[in-house]
Amino acid sequence: MKTKKRFRFWIVLRNILLAIVAALVIWFIFSNVMTTYEQKKYPAIGKLVEVDGNNMHIYTKGDGDNTIVLLSGLGTAAPALDFEPLINEMAKNNKVVVVEPFGYGWSETTNKERTVENIVEEIRTALKKLNIKGPYILMPHSISGIYSMYYANTYPEEVKAIIGIDPTLPKALEYFDETAPIMPNYLSYVAPIGIARLAIYLIPENFLPIAEEGVYTEENLKMTKVITAWKGNNKNVVDEANEINSNIDKTNNMEFSSNMPVLLFTTVEDKVTEGGKNNVTFYETQLTNSPASKIVTLQGHHYLHWTLYKEMSKEVNDFTKSIANGL
Repeated sequence: MKTKKRFRFWIVLRNILLAIVAALVIWFIFSNVMTTYEQKKYPAIGKLVEVDGNNMHIYTKGDGDNTIVLLSGLGTAAPALDFEPLINEMAKNNKVVVVEPFGYGWSETTNKERTVENIVEEIRTALKKLNIKGPYILMPHSISGIYSMYYANTYPEEVKAIIGIDPTLPKALEYFDETAPIMPNYLSYVAPIGIARLAIYLIPENFLPIAEEGVYTEENLKMTKVITAWKGNNKNVVDEANEINSNIDKTNNMEFSSNMPVLLFTTVEDKVTEGGKNNVTFYETQLTNSPASKIVTLQGHHYLHWTLYKEMSKEVNDFTKSIANGL
């Protein structure tokens, strides 16, 4: 009797496991079929340019004396969509360019390591191939602050100013006595096997901008969801995260040149670390001697451009006028 019960138990368990495996296989096939369909339905909104054998996506809008190059934070699935409200505001007076690095948005993935040297060279190559001329105002968000520091030091003639959106700058870890996070390599499989798509179906609010209704169009949000399903934590994003320490080591002794105009947006922080340190006190150590250089604190999310794009655009206009007037 006991033997029969055990036998039935293992039969039931086997069937459950087989059902789970079957469901995963079906979901995997469904997810990849949907990706193929969506990539045809939602073509790139900008231009694709070949860089080192792969296509990189560049989106531009507006015209003006200043070319502002927006660079995204780590893991921002679709930068050209994420920056949309800020792009629309700044493009009224400037030429705004969004570079989607490999592994982001409509750009393909690459097998090249996500070193600061490779990332910056890829950005430069794409800009030059599309005849987008400098000198540029680099506008990095978060981790791209490291790439902007390297760019400005390695090619100073191509950068005339920096506008940081809560940027990560090389000396930050040392200043706050912190270490860079490590991203497990298995996360690079969440998009290919369909986990990213499942997550965006179940908890879409975790992957969409936190903004008032109407700030982002319905079409924008749809595209953000599907691109997150395609690209969420792909191999390039994981590699980039795990290169942070190395990239900081390569740039830790760099500074913005003393006459480089630097505008830094950051969040208002009520809390300070032991010793009275916070973002503002750190950024004060990064300001240059340019009369135009300053820090602007705003009450918002780390992705300040989600809600404060109008305030930021006004500050950018004032900043560029100051540069033009030599103030």
